[in-house]
Amino acid sequence: MRYARRTLWCVAAAATMLLLPLGANAAPKPLDPGTKFFVPTPDSAALKQVVGELARGHIKNVVQLSAMLAQGHAVWFDKGTPAQVQRDVKQTMAQAALQHRVPVLVAYDLPFRDCGQYSAGGALNTADYLAWINGFAKGVGNGKAIVILEPDGLGIIPYNINLDATEDWCQPDLTGTGLTPATANSERYVQLNGAVTRFEQQPNVSVYLDGTHNGWLNVGEASYRLVKAGVQSAQGFFLNVSNYQYTANGVQYGTWISKCIAMGNYVNCPNQYWNGGPPSWNNGVALSPYGVWSDTATQWDLNTSNLTLRYAGTTGATHFVIDTGRNGIGPWSWSAAGYPDAGTAQDWCNPPARGAGLRPTANTGNPLVDAYLWIKVPGQSDGQCTRGLPAGSADPERGLIDPPAGDWFPQQALELAQLANPALLH
Repeated sequence: MRYARRTLWCVAAAATMLLLPLGANAAPKPLDPGTKFFVPTPDSAALKQVVGELARGHIKNVVQLSAMLAQGHAVWFDKGTPAQVQRDVKQTMAQAALQHRVPVLVAYDLPFRDCGQYSAGGALNTADYLAWINGFAKGVGNGKAIVILEPDGLGIIPYNINLDATEDWCQPDLTGTGLTPATANSERYVQLNGAVTRFEQQPNVSVYLDGTHNGWLNVGEASYRLVKAGVQSAQGFFLNVSNYQYTANGVQYGTWISKCIAMGNYVNCPNQYWNGGPPSWNNGVALSPYGVWSDTATQWDLNTSNLTLRYAGTTGATHFVIDTGRNGIGPWSWSAAGYPDAGTAQDWCNPPARGAGLRPTANTGNPLVDAYLWIKVPGQSDGQCTRGLPAGSADPERGLIDPPAGDWFPQQALELAQLANPALLH
């Protein structure tokens, strides 16, 4: 009977999706530029680190860490029954209301989450997932909230075939699931569309889907997946969650995605992996993530002038937000560190010498950028990185075994606070 109720709810959600307008963006729910974001209670391990620094007389470290912890950042929900997540979300909404601030809530419970890697887990099937989302939405109620829907949810899709007909690497074991590769793939889009539909029923929720980042999917591929997942019925998409890409590059990338969605010709959308080059569009290069892109850059792998020209005359309508919690220094160059490739280096996983970025704000000065947010909590580990060494090895960049994904990482937290750009101390 319990499963039957869940199935009926899924059918109702699917029916609701069919009634939504296609090809036009949902009515936006803009944030006031003066919006303040909820500051959750710090991790107990973070407080322990601050106390330890104080005991050692490292006052500057104490002030920097405290300033980082005092910034608004997201609260992640990644497990539990529908009733449990409803209770937990409702509690967070109440705490945010006491602060008179808007909470940023991350829904992270998709089946085949992270394709069984560092953040593996998630619901067992679509019915369970949509029931969980229903509980989450009930917990939000009529309160104002931003929902970040499933980081990596569109970057890592089971058995996905890209627009260029290549296969993605995520091919999990489907034994006992009743799924085939084709249905495992299609279910991901059913799940995300169902979640968007359910959250958009809440009057004050702004929901964003995964647009990955400018060092990952090309513009056309990201746009195609977003549209297929229901972005035109949502507030928009998010970029750079748990990553380190420069904010300025994210703004460029997000703007191109917004324009590509408006164009609708995803295969032919200009993208960051071929910029056209000087002086004509026949000898271009890929844009480098290791510098700030601009139309006037003299280094051609940072120059976006031809891409800007090719998108001229197209107006994007799909909004986005960018995670700036850890990108103050930009991405870590694995090749400069001596690694043979990005996969061995695990450049996304606790890279050394990074800094916190722009403070959370809804006052971005860009009509397409709704906010800069701290979504991945600065100081929380990305996982137990071994950078090509056997599982259980120490991280060679740090000489210790990194904490599991989501646990507090004191060494990284201190780096992020000390190297923050702009600085946490003035």
